[in-house]
Amino acid sequence: MLLIYGGETTADSPAPRTGGVPLVPGDFVWPRCRQCGGAMQFLAHLPLALGVIAVFFCQNDPGMCDDWDAAAGANQAYLFSGELTPAAVPAEGETLLDAVTALRLHPADSPTEEPVLGRLGGEPEWIQADENPNCPVCAAPMTFTAELEEGYDFTTSANFGGGGRGYVFSCQLCGEAAFLWQR
Repeated sequence: MLLIYGGETTADSPAPRTGGVPLVPGDFVWPRCRQCGGAMQFLAHLPLALGVIAVFFCQNDPGMCDDWDAAAGANQAYLFSGELTPAAVPAEGETLLDAVTALRLHPADSPTEEPVLGRLGGEPEWIQADENPNCPVCAAPMTFTAELEEGYDFTTSANFGGGGRGYVFSCQLCGEAAFLWQR
């Protein structure tokens, strides 16, 4: 399934989107970059059959933290289930995108006039080499879950280095998720 541009939406929409405020469980603590210590930027809310994946990455000093690496500590993806509510957003740091964009599901084999902002499932279309991460709990290769393009326009764009692409992975058995990007 393609993720296509669906216009603007509310900051706490339960539908697929980039930007806005993450929907999280009650005990959630906003992730901080292991490299610079700053609060990470919320990037995407992806409700899936296995739960909701929330993606974050460090944008406090772009290019200084290894936010592209799934294991470096400058990005974080979570797989949530159960009741979720809008998170309390930290006052400091680059924590939110400038705009909220709805992502509509569209069959991959059907033409669309709307900009494609990513896709769900299938195989990753790597820009560089295969970087499929292993689950930090069971060490098995994680399942490719979603691909994210940089964005619809400047205000909605994620900083994937200019022309990059983000990759989301999950381990349903362990309830883990991971994120990385390439350019």
